[in-house]
Amino acid sequence: MNLPTWITVSRLLAVPILLYGLRTPTPESRWILLGVFLLAAGTDWLDGYLARRLNQVTELGKFLDPLVDKFLVLAPLLSLIELGQVPAWGVFLILARELAIAGWRVNPAMQSGGVPGANIWGKLKTVTQIAAIALFIAPLGEEWQAISLGAFWVAVGLTLISGAIYLLPASGTVDQK
Repeated sequence: MNLPTWITVSRLLAVPILLYGLRTPTPESRWILLGVFLLAAGTDWLDGYLARRLNQVTELGKFLDPLVDKFLVLAPLLSLIELGQVPAWGVFLILARELAIAGWRVNPAMQSGGVPGANIWGKLKTVTQIAAIALFIAPLGEEWQAISLGAFWVAVGLTLISGAIYLLPASGTVDQK
């Protein structure tokens, strides 16, 4: 495993920290968890940058990166359902899209030529998901509730759009995120 792939795998360390910390969060712990989440999310950019810069893009890295991203996004979303901050059916839509695309990606009849790289829709989806989750984790107060929910629904919408684009047979590029 090369350095970018190790960075990808290191992102997994944030998942149990987030799950544990969001069980009964305090305002102080939420700031810490926000830092953990944003640091982990930042490694998504870093591993991709290093892989391209060092010419170390691998099939393993292209497979692991979106998988680890899914854990990093879905773990706090599930905790936020439990805290009553996000609607379960919105998270279900995100989860359903991710499972559908994962199934599509591993089906040999649907894929040829290795694991595809992410397109702009997948990247935009990931950024909006991270922004929405960060808004929910941060202890910003009631006045931010509508903004947080708005960001969440934009993320859900982009998640569904990027999934539809992935599944369209005429699209020349696909979204792996």
